[in-house]
Parts: sequence; structure tokens; C-alpha cells
Amino acid sequence: MTREQLETRQIPIYFAAVLAAIAFGLLASDAARQLEALITPAIAVLMYAMFLQIPFLNLRQGLGNRRFITALLLANFILVPLLVWAITRGLVEHPAILVGALLVLLTPCIDYVVVFTHIGKGDSRLTLSATPLLLLAQLVLLPVYLALMLGGSSQVAISITPFLEAFVLLIVLPMALAVLTSAGARRSRAVATWNDAWAWLPVPAMALVLMVVIASQIDVVLRDFDRLLPVIPVYIGFMLLAPVLGFICARLLRLPASEARSVTFSAATRNSLVVLPLALALPEEMRGLAAAAVITQTLVELVSELIYVRAVPRLVR
Repeated sequence: MTREQLETRQIPIYFAAVLAAIAFGLLASDAARQLEALITPAIAVLMYAMFLQIPFLNLRQGLGNRRFITALLLANFILVPLLVWAITRGLVEHPAILVGALLVLLTPCIDYVVVFTHIGKGDSRLTLSATPLLLLAQLVLLPVYLALMLGGSSQVAISITPFLEAFVLLIVLPMALAVLTSAGARRSRAVATWNDAWAWLPVPAMALVLMVVIASQIDVVLRDFDRLLPVIPVYIGFMLLAPVLGFICARLLRLPASEARSVTFSAATRNSLVVLPLALALPEEMRGLAAAAVITQTLVELVSELIYVRAVPRLVR
């Protein structure tokens, strides 16, 4: 199998991983729960593999498209947060679920959004080049959004230290290593060979993360499903409205069709896998339910992406 064949089969591979993870999580729940310890290392490996695909040393060309970048930032950090604030007001009596929903819905995806954008006939290369900017923006703005949307609720107490540790382990360290690897590949044949070998790993690494995350958490999701019911309409509402906001931003900036589709996918696709360790770093009394809320969004989103990849190319012309 070639790399191109592997990449074109990503979606069936991911769904097979999800189904296998659900089966394992339900049939061997005690063993599956032990996989929780592998979530952070697995995501760190995935992020390193993904960051190696980003042309950090040649970002100026991708970031030079000011209209695209403006539409991307307007959608993800102004309109989508307003939407999230509006649709999560019904969760204020469920603080753990509210925190989980805010964590996942306020952070635009920086990994498999590139895959779905490509399949949905968007400009995946432009999306990939904008990933570092999206990442840095959400690192800065997520604490601000959480403070504003959680308000002075005495039921929610979040320590910033676990968040900083998770961001360092999952984002800063893999990104720094990827930049150093990319720089070294220009000077060393051995490093270039290492770099080429890792180019095969984003798809297997994503499948591994899906298996580890879902297998270790699916038992909690099903056990607390009745408590998670209030968040499902929120996720469905987001699924329906977020792509519309992305499309509106693209139209306001008069983007061509492929770039408009990219903004639409970015607005609708969330950073669920990366924020899960943040949910697991919450105080003990809310971490299980918050993590279950994040996983629930992942399951809803994977189904919605199947709709997007067919609908967006037809509707965004």
C-alpha cells in the first residue's frame, strides 16, 4: 500500500478504529479503562506526526492569503464562540457537562480537519498552513472564553496548572520537536529519512488515538448517558449552525469556492482529541462527566463529517 492509498482510505480506517474501540470498551471494560494512561502519550505522538506535515519553515506563503486568514479567524474566534455561548446557556445547571462542552466547542480542530477538508474539495494545503495560527489563537483565547462563559459560578473551579501542563506536553513539545526535525532534514540525510518515515504515521496515529480514547471512555459515556442527554441537542445545533457561520464568513470575504469550503470545515470541526486530557485534568468531581461530554461530541462529529463531505461541495460553490 502506498502513502496515497493509505490517506485516501482514512475515513473507513477511522470508523473501523471507532467500532473496534467501542467493542473492546464494552466487552473488556476493566482492561479498556487502563488505556486511559496512554491517552496523553498517544496524542503527543499524533501531534508530532501531524506537525511534521506542516511547512513551518515556509509558512509565509500560506499565511499571506489575508482574506482566507481573516475569514478563518472571524469564524473560529468571534462568530463560533458567540454561537457556543448562546447554545450552551441551557447547560448552566450541569457544570461538568458545560465545561466539557465549552472545552471542545471553543477549540477549532488542527488535525483531521485537513483530511475532511480535502475529501470535501476544500483547499487542504491552505488549511494545513493555517494550523499553527489556529493553534496559537486557541491557546491564548480558550482561558478567556472559559472565564467569560463560566462566569462566577461557584460550582466550577478550574486550576490553570493542569491545563498548562497538558498544552506543553501535547502542543509545545511536539511542535518544537517537529520544527527541529524539519530544520534538521535539510542538513542531514538521516534526519530526512526519519522525517519521511513519519510521513506514513498520521493516519495510523489518529486511528490509535481514536481507539485509546474511545475504548477507555465509552463505558463512562454509556453509564452516564442519561446525564449527558442535555448536551446532545447542543452538539446537533452546533453541527447544523457552525458550518453556516463559516460559509457566511467566506462570503463576506469573497473567497473562492475551495477556500470557502475550507473555512466551512474549520468552523464546524472541533479539537476534541486534544482537549480530552484537559477535561481529564479537571477536579475529580467533574472530570468523568466532562470527559464523557467531550467523547460524545467526537462521536456526533464523526457522523456529521460524513454529511459535510457530501453536502459542502454541493452547497458551497
